[in-house]
Amino acid sequence: MSHGGGGMEMEGEACSTHMLWNWKTIGACFFAESWQIKNEGMMAATCIGVFLLTIMLEFIRRVGKEYDQFILRQFQQHVDAQAAMAKVEDSCCSEGPRADGQTVIFRATPIQQAIRSFIYAVAFGLAYILMLIAMAFNGYLIIVIIIGAGVGKFVCDWMTQKVIVGATTSRPTKSLGGNEDPTMCCG
Repeated sequence: MSHGGGGMEMEGEACSTHMLWNWKTIGACFFAESWQIKNEGMMAATCIGVFLLTIMLEFIRRVGKEYDQFILRQFQQHVDAQAAMAKVEDSCCSEGPRADGQTVIFRATPIQQAIRSFIYAVAFGLAYILMLIAMAFNGYLIIVIIIGAGVGKFVCDWMTQKVIVGATTSRPTKSLGGNEDPTMCCG
């Protein structure tokens, strides 16, 4: 392999890699030497694949949020059922003050945490693969990644929130473990 001229020679075919913004299509390599663009069809397929990969990242992020909300709802139902049973038992036998408005700490089970970690690892891996693809500084792929992120957010992360009518001091609650950082790191 020769590293002259800004590219690499691979068995007679030039694999062009750039560390500066470029619009290169034919001969460009992305992510690995084996991912070399040899014609316009391969570039179009690459753009479509990267677009879909970016939407998949947003979908996996949504799956993580939905799973967190699911396990919280399960825990809330469990706590409500226990409180209802305690209320029935206490109503006939005790006249002392009851502790309403107690705080109960939720901690995911090891299996729930393993599932949460797996979903996070898949999203983290996809985000870094997309980052490495973007490191080719190819204008077409960077634009496709940005558009894919926007379309993915639009399709996969439609905002819904419970709003309590008449409550002026309550704030919307953020789901446990939610991460709004676009890179999913450093937070």
